[in-house]
Amino acid sequence: MTSGTIQKELAECCAQAVTKVIKEEMSGCLFSILVDESRDISVKEQMAIIVRYVNKKGQVVERFLGIKHVKLTTSEALKRAIVEVLSAHGLTIAKIRGQGYDGASNMRGEFNGVQKLIRDENPYAFYIHCFAHQLQLVVVSVSKCCSSIEDFFDYVNMIVSSTSASCKRKDLLIDSHHTIVLNKLESGDISSGRGQHQETSLPRPGDTRWGSHYRTLLRIETMWDSIIEVLQVVHDEERNPSRAGGLVPTMESFSFVFIMKMMLQILRITNELSHLLQKKDQNIVEAMSLVIDVKTRLNNLRSKGYEPLLEEVKTFCQENDIPIPNMEDSVPRFGRSRKGGRNNITQDHYFRVDTFFATIVLSQQSLIIDSVRYHRNYLLALLALILEIHSLTLM
Repeated sequence: MTSGTIQKELAECCAQAVTKVIKEEMSGCLFSILVDESRDISVKEQMAIIVRYVNKKGQVVERFLGIKHVKLTTSEALKRAIVEVLSAHGLTIAKIRGQGYDGASNMRGEFNGVQKLIRDENPYAFYIHCFAHQLQLVVVSVSKCCSSIEDFFDYVNMIVSSTSASCKRKDLLIDSHHTIVLNKLESGDISSGRGQHQETSLPRPGDTRWGSHYRTLLRIETMWDSIIEVLQVVHDEERNPSRAGGLVPTMESFSFVFIMKMMLQILRITNELSHLLQKKDQNIVEAMSLVIDVKTRLNNLRSKGYEPLLEEVKTFCQENDIPIPNMEDSVPRFGRSRKGGRNNITQDHYFRVDTFFATIVLSQQSLIIDSVRYHRNYLLALLALILEIHSLTLM
């Protein structure tokens, strides 16, 4: 039983038994496929395939079909691999009524993507881009809408790396935060309660899951004093010059605090939607109502949220001895020279128009475009399924 060969044979037998049950449960019904690809720890490109169908009890179920190693990630190679996996389980492309992939060009391409190659053989296999993934892409586009916000997230990554690069720094951060929390509890600045003020650290944001950035920014706001203290210690104790010392004045700037507070409000809205869209009992009607609710909240934030945000930022800056600029002062546009004064704007214009309004408007536009595309594709797939059922009834 400890032999590697025997363990692999046992795993293979279990996989065959499970797939046999899945095939019997499907019994030739119509189904959709969900496909995603990623590299494993051995740096091999692996493609996971999941089937989604309605069982005999009328319940929508998802079953993991298998993993296929692909040497090429071209559309033709991926489509061929999908066909091979389906054929090995007695499934055909003709029974597919939906395709779900990520937003990569080789998957969603309208002319040469995998979804187009499959639709050439089966026009009823409509492609629907995962809306939770689209929401992640919306947040990514927001983070790159202007250079100041893109630089902000670069600084966030540097802060996390500098304070969590080793066990020593992480322990120092946790101990410092613990001491600060105890002092605030004794002074009455914060109140205690069940589940509050648990031991925490600064999580590293993920590049593919932008919901993690909300948690990171929330921890930076909560552990502000501790992070500043650790950055100062790292700067003083490092033998070689480090970036930790330069991150302190970056954090203690009005611009950094403003963008942090603004992104916390936006990510709080999108993070709630992301979790709701990933619920197992989600449906299209509820999903579309959630998208409409988020667009409404973003519109309210755009029309009425700037002044409260500005006051919140000023309060935070006053509590942490961060200088607050005069909003009527003239400054050059971000990335422009002061020479000649041709590119000068007021501080209020920079924060209100170039940063706040630009970010909110891009969020609204991206959500509108993606929700319309998602709704259209879903209705087309639903219409195709109704026509297929109607034709089978006539036969």
